[in-house]
Amino acid sequence: MKYQNNWSRRRFLQSLALGVGGLVTPVFVHAATEKVLTKAIPSSGERIPVIGLGSSRTFNVGSDPVALDNVTAVISQFFNAGGKLIDSSPMYGSSQQAIGYALNKLAKTREVFSADKVWTWESAMGPEQMEQSRRYWQVDAFDLMQVHNLVEWEPHLKTLYRMKQQGKIRYVGISTSHGRRHDELEAIMKSQPLDFIQCSYNILDREAEQRLLPLAKQRGIAVIINRPFQRGDLIDELAGKPLPTWARTIACDTWPQFLLKFIVSHPSVTCAIPATTQVAHVKENMFACTGPLPDQAMRQRMVDYVEKII
Repeated sequence: MKYQNNWSRRRFLQSLALGVGGLVTPVFVHAATEKVLTKAIPSSGERIPVIGLGSSRTFNVGSDPVALDNVTAVISQFFNAGGKLIDSSPMYGSSQQAIGYALNKLAKTREVFSADKVWTWESAMGPEQMEQSRRYWQVDAFDLMQVHNLVEWEPHLKTLYRMKQQGKIRYVGISTSHGRRHDELEAIMKSQPLDFIQCSYNILDREAEQRLLPLAKQRGIAVIINRPFQRGDLIDELAGKPLPTWARTIACDTWPQFLLKFIVSHPSVTCAIPATTQVAHVKENMFACTGPLPDQAMRQRMVDYVEKII
């Protein structure tokens, strides 16, 4: 049986749980065999896959051994599908420890592109917090360290630039979410030598297109996109609605793939980081890391279609 376009993500997963034969083949085999799409980090030229992995809420599992092994299975599938960048924060409960558990168990501590954040109003505590995060992850050093939600960004950025000079991190960034504080983020982008920004952007919430994304292109700043599905709300809104037949021309069989390809096809976007607790979701999401990306005309067609049916 082939996975039909008008199935919801939840219904599809229910079918997997029931053991419906053949469902996984047309959607997921290609993701494991096709070349993974990558984009360059402007400040270095290093290329990373366009789909990463977030951890907000999803990996906050405490010390539950079953839940930790589930996180490990999710991360294992992510790597198997060609993934590299995993993002976390001290704000995300025990997510960092869960990531470290999985990376150590999978022997991937040197293969991951590790992205974390400093998140404290006491700037003097920043170095200690980042060192604790590194121990949780069980990595030698972070690839990317970001100031979380612009909290005390001035002193933290000074610390991060110093750490970069010392070789303790490779890239410096800053993040925001919910579409908040774009004016302040824009000013920081204009004045600071950032390697990355992280912000929210999706097919319905396109405010970042107005100033942040063009400025990132102009300034040579890589862009990570968080909340690509509005924390699942967008998937729920589209559940049961038909995926357009022309989505197949960009190798999209499901709404999550459709939504992710819209995001990562923007010229300024480097990587999107959907978060999930489900191995099946990772397989589905990583399929958006293969095949053709929509051009500008197709992107507008995608927007028009979604706005019409929601």
